[in-house]
Amino acid sequence: MRLLTLRTSAGTTTAVRQDGGTLTEIDGFSDVGALLQDPAWAAIAEAANGGTHAYDGADLAAVVPSPGKIICVGHNYRNHIKEMGREIPEYPTLFAKYQESLIGPNDDLALPQESDTVDWEAELAVVIGKKGRRISEADAADHIAGYSVLNDISMRDYQFRTVQWLQGKTWEKSTPFGPALVTKDEFTAGPLMTSAVDGEIQQQTPTGDLVFTPEFLVSYISTIITLNPGDVIATGTPGGVGHAQDPKRYLQEGQLLVTTIEGLGQLNNRVVKEA
Repeated sequence: MRLLTLRTSAGTTTAVRQDGGTLTEIDGFSDVGALLQDPAWAAIAEAANGGTHAYDGADLAAVVPSPGKIICVGHNYRNHIKEMGREIPEYPTLFAKYQESLIGPNDDLALPQESDTVDWEAELAVVIGKKGRRISEADAADHIAGYSVLNDISMRDYQFRTVQWLQGKTWEKSTPFGPALVTKDEFTAGPLMTSAVDGEIQQQTPTGDLVFTPEFLVSYISTIITLNPGDVIATGTPGGVGHAQDPKRYLQEGQLLVTTIEGLGQLNNRVVKEA
């Protein structure tokens, strides 16, 4: 099942189910995050028969627009660890984003006035569907609602001002997320993930090539803090980031960044200078 958050002509949003080229409203739920708060969310979504919309041309918000937590993982693909000159980590490197950084799958990506080292990081996102604390790795899959596509856009100059990365990772209107939450019965980590700038492939790696799997991350993070429905874990990026290239490459005004994971969908974001 594929679940999305649709912006309506009335200026509101609604959770919808995608069936091919048709989006069906899930009445009573303003977005996918709100839907996930109901323990019966899957059955409710399957039974939904609200108003319908065409998928083509739909104005989509970030699939979970206001997650309680966005927890990101650094150094989780071997080829990215190597290109950044690091060792394989013993434990996950964790940092946070905030909901103000999120944008929809086709929204403009804000290029800030303050940074000219804006880089791409294609990522597999895990969306939590069931509350839990100290979840065992064996039980972790039961707490995952599904998966989506995210790009952890990074302002490298701000990121590396200190040893703490947050200030380079959560700029407003910088993190495309969507287009859909694909439930875990329809997706298993493994398919190819790519990012491309103006049609030129930059990253291309199977999503299964992770140091720490989604199940391990759910278990590890839930040891520290309770995971709630709608929380998001961004599982890290593979090699091919612009900062590691020689010469270094960064996003420029007017470029089109396309992020794709086979079986999950595609983000298409035009880079626009922030006023």
